[in-house]
Amino acid sequence: MSVVTIQLGQCGNQVGQELFDIICNDAEQSQRKTYSTSCSARFFRPTSKGDLVARAVLVDMEPKVINQSMNKAVKSGRWRYGEDSHFSQKQGSGNNWANGYCVLGPRHKDAVEELVRQEVERCDALAGFIPVMSVAGGTGSGVGTYVTQCLRDIYPTSFILNHLTWPYGTGEVIVQNYNSVLTLAHLYQLSDAMLVHENDTVHKICSQLLNIKQISFSDINMVIAHQLGGVLQPALTPDSYGVYSRNPLGELVSALACHPEYKLLSVSTVPQMPSSSIAFSTFSWPALLKHLRQMLISNTRMEVGIDWQVRPPPISERTRSLTQGGFNTSLANLLILRGKDVYSAETGGFEDPAIYTPWLRSEEAFSLWKSPVSFDKYEKFATLVSNSQALLRPLDDMVRKAWNMFASRAYIHQYIKYNISEEDFLDSFTSLEQVISSYGQLQC
Repeated sequence: MSVVTIQLGQCGNQVGQELFDIICNDAEQSQRKTYSTSCSARFFRPTSKGDLVARAVLVDMEPKVINQSMNKAVKSGRWRYGEDSHFSQKQGSGNNWANGYCVLGPRHKDAVEELVRQEVERCDALAGFIPVMSVAGGTGSGVGTYVTQCLRDIYPTSFILNHLTWPYGTGEVIVQNYNSVLTLAHLYQLSDAMLVHENDTVHKICSQLLNIKQISFSDINMVIAHQLGGVLQPALTPDSYGVYSRNPLGELVSALACHPEYKLLSVSTVPQMPSSSIAFSTFSWPALLKHLRQMLISNTRMEVGIDWQVRPPPISERTRSLTQGGFNTSLANLLILRGKDVYSAETGGFEDPAIYTPWLRSEEAFSLWKSPVSFDKYEKFATLVSNSQALLRPLDDMVRKAWNMFASRAYIHQYIKYNISEEDFLDSFTSLEQVISSYGQLQC
């Protein structure tokens, strides 16, 4: 089944382009025809000339980034975007969620929906949609939320997995916390699940693991795309009987988002290192999985700086939420292993009931996918997608900062002029406070 990606705004288009590049490159490197065919059919459509065209729609209110993404794809010589699969205008959203959601989204609704319809009709079978967007700006967050709403209305039975890029905590845009609150509160009603990457975390990976000295957004986007590739590339599920998954989004959502109150997913991968070091490194499944498990329970995204002192507490003592520090409790985890000797990997440590909320059995909360095909030059590669308290602290910080601004009525007039009222803000705060409360009680 095919997946249609909607790239929204500057961030969404840049991450999307890197993602397709990773997927195409990984498919070409594979020596297994069934794997290559599966991942190509999932994300690309072939032309009569044998070219690979991404199953994607590119949307931005300014043409510059879309043009750059399309040119990069062509220069790769491996794949390209459809010639008529993009929409842009001459003026952006001014980093204002309300402008994107209330004005620009509705104004260009018909044009974007038509592009999506055309891409869907080119699919033999539709698995669902992946809107790729940021939560902080105007087009990615505002127009992105509106487009997600349109997808839910037109394709009510299709899965929607939003990929969200979280802004730097120190601030990229003065109103980024407002935009983030409005985006997340609305998407919680529309999306089946939200896969989140934090810029601060990815920046640390670039600096401390990849040894990049002058870190650019291109470096950030490449790391995000690499981790996404580890999630989205074909894998074998326990019930697939040797056939690669036909409905990747449906199976991912079913494995991780079993409750409508819990939709925030985070990603961790091991190993992560400069490409120049891979050939001189050896990996073993016991070591990789030991590190990944401790990264999960201590809420660490990197193999360095892991707090090895954190241990799962007895259920009777699970009273502290992650906002107060401590153990990271999970609702559900999906472990995806790729590479050599994958069927010999011992994953029992991830089935430990102490990792999970007491009201869900660990055999229902843990899922395992495998593929004997190596990923992106790594002989062994492990990806953990987690629905846990990992995003509780940054979510709580973001809501708190937005509320402090709202309490002083800072910049509210910029939203009111586009028909977002103070009541809309209050509804969004209420919605996210409930999410924070729910995740905080996972230990109870």
